[in-house]
Amino acid sequence: MTTYISILRGINVSGQRKILMADLKAIYENLGFSNVTTYIQSGNVVFCSGASLTTSGFADVIEQQIISQYGFEVPVIVRTIREMVRTISRNPFLQMPEIDHEKLHVTFLAGLPLKSNVDKIISLDFSPDRFIIIENDVFLYCPVSYGNTKLSNKFFESKLKVTATTRNWATVKKLVEMG
Repeated sequence: MTTYISILRGINVSGQRKILMADLKAIYENLGFSNVTTYIQSGNVVFCSGASLTTSGFADVIEQQIISQYGFEVPVIVRTIREMVRTISRNPFLQMPEIDHEKLHVTFLAGLPLKSNVDKIISLDFSPDRFIIIENDVFLYCPVSYGNTKLSNKFFESKLKVTATTRNWATVKKLVEMG
């Protein structure tokens, strides 16, 4: 059995695409996953499975089940617990003494962006907000407010051509603790 963390994008925001966490947990259990636990209302699910699917395969199965049950699409990104631990360990902002950890976020990408797409944005300046892309993680530092940054999911999706969803640093750490 492997432990996975799935991160759903855009549910329960302003009353849109509403999915109760108890219902979401039931979806995962009906798919045969075990030890299913949800965390806060924004669609974070820790689960175990012995199935031989890739993380994108798990995401596809979950997305299809949500479409079937609710009639709307929800992007899902799945990572193994090992991948999430790696994400935490390689956050470059943690090595910078002036960084307030409460202002850190991670944008999870559904796949590796093309180097040519990364190269197009890597030198853009959105001060005071900063980002560093490492493989399929975008590490963000937004010292004022993530709610006001231009470094949104839509920005990274349009520039990198990869599905994205973002979580604050406290949530990322909590999900790994739960796993």
